[in-house]
Amino acid sequence: MLELVAAISLAAWLYLFFAHHGFWHADQRLPRDTRPMSAWPSVVAIVPARNEAAGIEACIRSLAAQRYDGSFRVILVDDGSTDGTADLARSAAAPERLSVMSASPLAEGWTGKLWAMQAGLTRAASDGLSPIYFWFTDADIVHPPETLSRLVGKSIHRHRDLVSLMVKLHCRHTWERLLIPAFVYFFQMLYPFRAANDDSSRIAAAAGGCILIKRETLLAAGGLAPIRGEIIDDCALARIVKRAGGRLWLGLSDGSASVREAIGLAPLWAMVRRTAFTQLKYSTPLLAGTVLGLVLIFFVPALLIAAWPWHGDSGAALTGVLALLLMTLSYIPTVRDYGLAPWRAVLLPAAAALYAAMTVASAVAHWRRRGGAWKGRTYGDPGGDPGPGNSRR
Repeated sequence: MLELVAAISLAAWLYLFFAHHGFWHADQRLPRDTRPMSAWPSVVAIVPARNEAAGIEACIRSLAAQRYDGSFRVILVDDGSTDGTADLARSAAAPERLSVMSASPLAEGWTGKLWAMQAGLTRAASDGLSPIYFWFTDADIVHPPETLSRLVGKSIHRHRDLVSLMVKLHCRHTWERLLIPAFVYFFQMLYPFRAANDDSSRIAAAAGGCILIKRETLLAAGGLAPIRGEIIDDCALARIVKRAGGRLWLGLSDGSASVREAIGLAPLWAMVRRTAFTQLKYSTPLLAGTVLGLVLIFFVPALLIAAWPWHGDSGAALTGVLALLLMTLSYIPTVRDYGLAPWRAVLLPAAAALYAAMTVASAVAHWRRRGGAWKGRTYGDPGGDPGPGNSRR
């Protein structure tokens, strides 16, 4: 029995390492240099913001400082903030570059972020703006000056309808160093970037912190209304775009970064708890399968090695060593991408244990009608109360 469990664990890692679209290589990147163009298309950036006083000025300044040769406007949508977010945004950029508006009260069936994004689209239309591209970017993210040119260049030269960046998350504090690289690694495992970027693959994914999308592509997909109740809105948007025949590109950022800090475990726990059970479609069997998979893939190799003095099965222990080696090697590129020492890759089982606990906590919160809580709003599933997008402040 022990050897069978060990064999399953190793087989899983042989597949993940050699056959799962090379997810762990972390090699999908924007070109550093953009090719010149005779005319650059117009872009409108839409920034949904709810109580983002800590980072909104840096975000807006970075957008205003974009070195972009085409027409470029920024619309900041203040979604009921109580911390002066709108006033801070106004102070960060000239009015000819930035428009600040307040979102109307949250409509039935919409999540807060998507409702704010929709308000930005409506404002752009009312201002007579018909850009070639919309750029959705979160209010806690700072972009280097060449980011927009690189995004647009990628879209045009590679014929991509949606271009998205997984921005660098804040990773300086102890818990961040343990959990943030693992979060990015697990995201790449769930949505291998090479597969998402392959037109023949059914896998669709985007990272909500930075999405550039053609206006005509968004309209062809039905706009934001078809996904209005989605908590994991970025991947939902990528999914409807790909289904409508749009072409995607998703990569890792080498410059754009979030300034949102997570000091301590609590904010990271809340972030994962908000969406983990949603990702599993509120399914108890999927939850059980996920926890079992995490045990077999991430915990069994280390346990086989550590328990060798007790079980005495050298074959099983050696199998554990091989599986752990593949696990560690696959994690090193992501760890190094965050500027951390490669030895930290051996901590992946510990991070996986915490993510397993967060996933279970997400399910428990849902069952207690407290799932999907974020910034004073709570979202549920179709069978729950509140229902999908039936949110309360």
